[in-house]
Amino acid sequence: MNSNIENQKSPLDIVKWVLVAALVSVAVVGNSVFSDESLLYRVIAVLVLAVVALGITLTTEHGKQFSSFVRLSWAEVKKVVWPTREETRQTTIIVVVAVLIVGVILYLMDTLFGWLVKLLIG
Repeated sequence: MNSNIENQKSPLDIVKWVLVAALVSVAVVGNSVFSDESLLYRVIAVLVLAVVALGITLTTEHGKQFSSFVRLSWAEVKKVVWPTREETRQTTIIVVVAVLIVGVILYLMDTLFGWLVKLLIG
């Protein structure tokens, strides 16, 4: 029963999505049609239409869910304990040294196997 409620879309949301699609289409087509106009004016027009479309999108049910998700995600990012500059430097050095050691080992193994194959094949 819950899935039926979640799958139902309000008619107003459908109208909003159609309006958003129309605004995006107007921005794309208008940018092409008015290609003779100044680039500055076209960029401003596209940005205005994009902001209006985004605003309308955020008033839909999916837009509200997305906005809530972004807010909660940002709150989680604020809780992260980031490493200090010194910790980052030390970790980077460890990774670089480990990669160099593994690279040398792989080079030596490749050389050894190449030499062995050369001995077998002749």
